Amino acid sequence: MNRKNQYALITGATSGIGYELAKLFAINGYDLVIVARNHEKLQAIADEFKQYGVHVIFISKNLFLEEEAYSLYAELKLNGISPAILVNNAGQGAYGKFCDTDIHKEIDIIKLNIISVLILTKLFLKDRLPQESGKILNLASTAGKVPGPWHSVYHGTKSFILSWSEAIREELKDTGITVTALLPGPTDTDFFNKAEMNDSKILEDKDSLASSGEVALDGYNALMNGDDKVISGLKNKLTVAMSNMSTDSMAAHRMAEMQKPANEK
Repeated sequence: MNRKNQYALITGATSGIGYELAKLFAINGYDLVIVARNHEKLQAIADEFKQYGVHVIFISKNLFLEEEAYSLYAELKLNGISPAILVNNAGQGAYGKFCDTDIHKEIDIIKLNIISVLILTKLFLKDRLPQESGKILNLASTAGKVPGPWHSVYHGTKSFILSWSEAIREELKDTGITVTALLPGPTDTDFFNKAEMNDSKILEDKDSLASSGEVALDGYNALMNGDDKVISGLKNKLTVAMSNMSTDSMAAHRMAEMQKPANEK
């Protein structure tokens, strides 16, 4: 299929799941708009992906700032680009007990994980509704299915993303635009390092972490199929099934035991 001039816009595209998703779109013939904060990394990845014969635009934006989300879309409009696919991948967490963590960092995380996602999706929809076509992939998480002691704000943001994605999917069901939520579990990316949770028990067995390539492929296939959501990995499907059968307090206790520092009994 000729997908030239069909752009996929991917945030957080320089590493992890976002990088792997961008590569999949490039391999499958989509032109790319890749977004992250680091200009040099974006340049290197743009050069790498051009080997697939696609056009790659890279834009350095700090999506912790809502004005940068607006300016990103303004730049696309000025260049006559209407992405056919939006991948809201960028996100971060902050590890620790809520009473001890930095509120300013947590507010920034809410801005990145929720506010910028809302802005980009709103602008995407205003652009694509007249065209009656488009696909949205939102990075939710299995964390959004359970309360998350030691990582409470992150879990809360992903719960919001999952609920909101399912709601707008229903609103858009007759428009030609689909919304898919990708729910990874613990994945081998730089996420844990950025969240400062390398001492968490959840990382004691690093061999159990999913690969970002496998997660990205699950998300890509679900998006292309128009699925409402996909839980990546059998282990994560079982974990979510167990949490669905538990009370919230039981699920919170189990998650606290999984995520507390490894040196705590």
